[in-house]
Amino acid sequence: MSGEQELGITESKEHSPGEWYAEVVQKAGLADYAPMGGFIVTRPRGYAIWERIQNNLDGWFKDTGVQNAYFPLFIPESYLEKEKDVVEGFDPEVAWVTHGGHDELEERLAVRPTSESIIAPFMAQWTRSHRDLPMRLNQWCSVVRWEATETKPFFRTKEFLWQEGHTAHADEEGAWEETMTRLDQYARLYEEVMAMPPLKGRKPPHDKFPGAHTTTTIETLMPDGKTVQAATSHYLGTSFGEAFDITYADADEEENTAHTTSWGLSWRAMGALIMTHSDDQGLVLPPALAPDQVVVVPIWQEDNKDEVVDYAADLAAELDEAGIRVELDDREHRNPGFKYNEHELNGVPLRIEIGPHEVEDGEATFVHRPDGEDATVDREGIAETVEEHLDTVHAKLYADAEETLEGEIREAESREEILGTIGQHGGYVKCGWCGDADCEEPIKDAIAAEIVMVPLDRDEEPIHDDCAICGEDAEETAYFAKSY
Repeated sequence: MSGEQELGITESKEHSPGEWYAEVVQKAGLADYAPMGGFIVTRPRGYAIWERIQNNLDGWFKDTGVQNAYFPLFIPESYLEKEKDVVEGFDPEVAWVTHGGHDELEERLAVRPTSESIIAPFMAQWTRSHRDLPMRLNQWCSVVRWEATETKPFFRTKEFLWQEGHTAHADEEGAWEETMTRLDQYARLYEEVMAMPPLKGRKPPHDKFPGAHTTTTIETLMPDGKTVQAATSHYLGTSFGEAFDITYADADEEENTAHTTSWGLSWRAMGALIMTHSDDQGLVLPPALAPDQVVVVPIWQEDNKDEVVDYAADLAAELDEAGIRVELDDREHRNPGFKYNEHELNGVPLRIEIGPHEVEDGEATFVHRPDGEDATVDREGIAETVEEHLDTVHAKLYADAEETLEGEIREAESREEILGTIGQHGGYVKCGWCGDADCEEPIKDAIAAEIVMVPLDRDEEPIHDDCAICGEDAEETAYFAKSY
């Protein structure tokens, strides 16, 4: 019993979500805290989830003309200085290397906080003619931002994994289409792979990526009513092209400045995934991302052990051959109840129980992780049946998250309504907004909520005629929320 108590989750998602989240991450074997504050060690089960996110996106990127590359971890200070013309001042989050061994470096090297300033100069070298465009590059890497005061694994750490795409185009039309293609792929990832409904929008002008023309965003709502900026895609206009001399000769040999984009998703997506679906029993994973999609648990007595285990092993082998990620848990030193708890903690989407009755009747008992729903199914055609049930598990997770989202989008027509609604319920509050960044401050100062997005369509009519904060004519609909 002591082992089972140690195995389980002791914190409540509803009452202490921060402690609950940290416990799920550690006890489900996703990550541990590193000896240096603000860093984590990603364990194999955690990294396997990231790899599946990566593999889905990477395939879609390549299907749409993106090529992977890799640029150095260290960026010369002089390169970062160039970016100052576009990005307002050095970021205080940059970590610097000043020595190599015992020797002081002639020029400080920044540990990659983002890669525009090292990628753009090479894009400039590699772009000569309109025939070189569009140029689409992506890299999977880690970045360091020395800003995390409170570590939350995957949500906020000093070093984190991500992908960053950088592209150059002949004109605004091509660059904007690229920006939206990547935003749509991120939305697809959340919907089809992560079972999470995304909101697509753009950042208000005062919160866009510095130097960008437009920053588009995917926002996802967490169960505690806070939003996560889950991915961003930026149309940079010609500002980076001008700063880094990314030019090309058109068909008439006229020199033009390229329009550029950048877009990225980090392992913050994993934090959002864990926070959204998991429960007080532990981790809950959608089938597309689960390291083990199915666990087969044989339940025997001494007089029927061989036939039960053999039946379960044959079933597991058939699932494996069909490409389903399956584990046969035939450990003799653990009882079935312990196994159930352990696999629920680890987020295995589907459990198959095999006892003597299932063997005798040529059946299998299925149990869904999210809600414990069970079903008895025929052994024949088991792989196809498993696929159907995994699809059902995904649909359940999506429906639950969608129901939460729909109930957490509210409207307000005054500052008091915004403060009261977010203060009481959390979630998103939509209101009319005049477009002045100063109108965000009374909300941010009072309850630490801000405008997290506005509609993608700039011509969309605001939800209300007047700005909810100052009463002037509204130009946009603003979505206020608290953020991770």
